[in-house]
Amino acid sequence: MGYYENSFYGLLALCAGLLASQPTRRNELQKLAEKGKQLSKDDKHPEENWYKVYALVMGADWLQGPYLYPLYRDEHGLSERLVSTLFATGFLSSAISAYFIGAVADKYGRKAVCMLFCLIYAMSCCLTVVPAVPLLFLGRILGGISTSILFSVFDSWMVTNFRERKLVENGCDLSRTYATTSIVNSLSAILSGVASEWLVRVTGTKKAPFLLSAVLLWCALQLMWAHWMENYGTKASESADAPKASSIWTTLKKPSILALGFASTMFEGSMYLFVFFWTPTIKSVQKSAGELPYGYIFSSFMASSMAAALTFNIVMQKRPFKYSRLLVGILLAANFCFVKLAGPKTEDAAFWLFCLFEACVGMYWPCIGYLKGHLVEDDVRAKVYGVLRIPLNLFVVLSLSIAGDSKHFTRVFSVCSMLLTASFGTVWAASMKDSMP
Repeated sequence: MGYYENSFYGLLALCAGLLASQPTRRNELQKLAEKGKQLSKDDKHPEENWYKVYALVMGADWLQGPYLYPLYRDEHGLSERLVSTLFATGFLSSAISAYFIGAVADKYGRKAVCMLFCLIYAMSCCLTVVPAVPLLFLGRILGGISTSILFSVFDSWMVTNFRERKLVENGCDLSRTYATTSIVNSLSAILSGVASEWLVRVTGTKKAPFLLSAVLLWCALQLMWAHWMENYGTKASESADAPKASSIWTTLKKPSILALGFASTMFEGSMYLFVFFWTPTIKSVQKSAGELPYGYIFSSFMASSMAAALTFNIVMQKRPFKYSRLLVGILLAANFCFVKLAGPKTEDAAFWLFCLFEACVGMYWPCIGYLKGHLVEDDVRAKVYGVLRIPLNLFVVLSLSIAGDSKHFTRVFSVCSMLLTASFGTVWAASMKDSMP
């Protein structure tokens, strides 16, 4: 067994230990019963169908992660410049569609848009395996639209569903929901990484994970159709104009929202650049012989993320400090990773720095999700989440344009470290002046 396989199984063992120490809904129900509150007799977890759907859609997304770049370069034979342009096209598509998707979801229903996501993303997967440049660009455009839906509308549906069903009275906690969602995401990614490695080995082609992704998306669509309830933003009976627009921009002008928007742009932008650059970075310092085990490396990153999310769940159960202060710490740690990655490094150092950054990602998602869940109102949630993703996607497009190709990753990492420094300063200042959780 090789170095990367051993590292992966070691990280899995760490996750298993943390999983055994997790706070649960059962504990909360016992506390509520002790206070004499009437509880539901239904043992089924009220968020079970959310976790099932999220596992499927994220599994479909992560299946492609280790092999998108190698598929473009190795099987389709595309140049570095063209691959960079394809990635940039996806992010530009996401930026352009972000606001409109949020507005449509708030008005016509978030469940409906989430179901539409499954169809659009499945089409993107099918087009990605066709070695024709126009179809590859169309696949990236559809992939960008799908990404906007995945990271704004799904989240909006979950938070509104939590509040409308008053799940806090059923032993649920929004912070724990976000942490568990992050854990489900990481677990899906781990399984997807191993599955994609096995699929490629058995079939002999890097196209196989993309076809399996389309199958998972179809399964998610069926679950949503059968079990999700529809929810909306602004009610259809309300007037269409000034009050709603005012509500959106009033929300976006709050110092806390501006700080979160800037931090999410810098952090998530760095994360997407990591997706593009981790493969060439490790290949550039590779000392081990033979082909890199992309699936195991990717799964190790996700195991690091899962371990961090499990730690978040344990630590924040008692609320020892504010979520905004935790976000500052996460941004500082991510900054450290990029400072080191921008300098000289060995293969082992690059691998573990990427693992540390993924640990930051594992804590970041439940932390930023909880903050936005409390600071953004339900009636404009999808719109606001969509607008906050516009600068993120433009940042990634600009970064890829500056980098040109994957050989200039050190330049990109240096810029990421400087911008992350600015972002944690912004969040710290906002938390001092505004009432951030």
